[in-house]
Amino acid sequence: MILIGIARCIAMVLVWNDLADGDREVAAGLVALNSIFQLLFYGGLAYFFVSVLPGTFGFTNSSIHVRYWDIAYSVLIYLGIPFLLGWGIRTLSFRFKGEEWTTKKLLPFISPVTLIFLLLTIIFIFSMKGDSLINIPLDVLKISAPLLIYFIFMFFLSFGLGILTKADYPRNVAVSFTAAGNNFELAIAVAIGTFGIASGQAFVGIVGPLVEIPVLVLLVEIAKIFRQKFYLKGKTE
Repeated sequence: MILIGIARCIAMVLVWNDLADGDREVAAGLVALNSIFQLLFYGGLAYFFVSVLPGTFGFTNSSIHVRYWDIAYSVLIYLGIPFLLGWGIRTLSFRFKGEEWTTKKLLPFISPVTLIFLLLTIIFIFSMKGDSLINIPLDVLKISAPLLIYFIFMFFLSFGLGILTKADYPRNVAVSFTAAGNNFELAIAVAIGTFGIASGQAFVGIVGPLVEIPVLVLLVEIAKIFRQKFYLKGKTE
């Protein structure tokens, strides 16, 4: 749960933002910032919350101890390598093919790659741990409950603050879905790299998207209702 909680969303938030008619440039900027922050700080935060903080409060019976570099390596592999490849491909494509060909031809062609491999990873984990959904349903509920509360609370808090600060609807949507989402792909990658693909930590990671997807789809519809109530009401009257 800690690995999920400290991983800010950098992928699916673009989907939710588009579905709710949010500001694409703001969402892309937030995604870029979150990616940089995770490259720099995710390993340290995960190590602190998993290995350091429990001992500080006297939870010495915890059997989970991880090394900083075990987490950092997973982050560098999952985020660092794609970042360098993306930068290199973009630079070469702009130089030899131009910006228009890159944005209209290359990017749409390679965009599904991340989603395809994420789905394959989830399928592979379910093939090894899927029986746990039936055998330990209470544990699944324990995982789902805090995630459900987090998604809803963060979205309503962020959207409400956006209304109070008079942010326009597209920007408010971009910020709210960024606040409400989590980077489950990174959490799964770190859990697999640190604890193994058959571990309970990896299983917790795949429960996350099963909760996030239906909840965020619902929040997309709620955002549209809020647009009618708080942003378009005065214009239609």
